[in-house]
Amino acid sequence: MTQVLLNLVVNALDAMPYGGHLHLAARMTDDRQCPLEVAIGDSGCGIRPELRERIFEPFVTTKEHGTGLGLAISAQIVRQHGGDITVESQAGVGSTFMVRLPVSKPGG
Repeated sequence: MTQVLLNLVVNALDAMPYGGHLHLAARMTDDRQCPLEVAIGDSGCGIRPELRERIFEPFVTTKEHGTGLGLAISAQIVRQHGGDITVESQAGVGSTFMVRLPVSKPGG
């Protein structure tokens, strides 16, 4: 999960080359399957709608020197942990990636 958070934070910072706001938050929700929700948001340029649909596919990138693997790998890691990852984005406002994960009880 460290790699997932690192990928999302680096992407958020890359989306704001001239500065901006990075938002990190974690909370517990009422969702029984994936109650832990982690949000990483930025005030960057946002993600175009046509790209948003494919953003977690391998080799999809908007970066000049990007590989397009960071979000694909992140999504795979999250799914392997029984969770899911989504993105909300608005042009000119920024993007927020939401990671939802199950939690286990101590000793369980």
